Amino acid sequence: MKKIFFNNPFFSIFLIFFYLNFFQNNKILAQENDLGTWNIYNARFEVNSKWSLFFEPQLRSVSFYKNFHYYEIKGGINYRLNKNFGFSVGGGDYNTFRIGEGDFIIPIQNKEFRTWVQVNMYNYLEKLKIEHRYRAEQRFGANKYSNRFRYRLAFTLPIFKNVVEKNTLYATMSNELFLTDEAPFFQRNRFFVGIGYEFTPFLAVQTGFMNQFDYKIDDETGKNFLQISILMDFKALRRNKESVPSTEN
Repeated sequence: MKKIFFNNPFFSIFLIFFYLNFFQNNKILAQENDLGTWNIYNARFEVNSKWSLFFEPQLRSVSFYKNFHYYEIKGGINYRLNKNFGFSVGGGDYNTFRIGEGDFIIPIQNKEFRTWVQVNMYNYLEKLKIEHRYRAEQRFGANKYSNRFRYRLAFTLPIFKNVVEKNTLYATMSNELFLTDEAPFFQRNRFFVGIGYEFTPFLAVQTGFMNQFDYKIDDETGKNFLQISILMDFKALRRNKESVPSTEN
């Protein structure tokens, strides 16, 4: 197991991300201590072995299940070329309200319609699954258009089993960078660590800690969140045992 982590470049990249996220910028240490909530429902509908559709709403708050300030609703199409490559296109509605003492305080702070194209690449080292997600977003706001580019490195490791299947506990960790084509170029960083449990090939629940650090951005906020995800895969029969519910969107 030591070879899996310490003798491959992916672990080195992840350590760099971890360092940047928690130690490089003093602003992170000054973030608000109140724990926010980040709620995700992800549904995937398989058309055939290559094509699938997805739907995902999210709801976020700046305090523990109060002071809700953000929601998004998105969906799109996935194409899985093979075990190691996948492609997606999608779009959605993204809404950020003024942060204060209350839920969805008007006036709305930022409202956008976004589209994106995405490439997913997968590597497998024994039990460890490594995902690289590359996304190019097109953001249509009320008064402006902007581009954004995102890269997420994610790890999934089943616990007590060799693959994620029915009745499997698994650990997951990821880091995502947000960049633009305008100075100062770096916008945001998201770090997540958590655990999940696949009850059946149809249903998994995942929870963990999310830290979001913002540099200069016009929506939402940087802070710490408790993230809870419900992941559902409406595939009638799985065609292989590697069955981590979709978190790629």
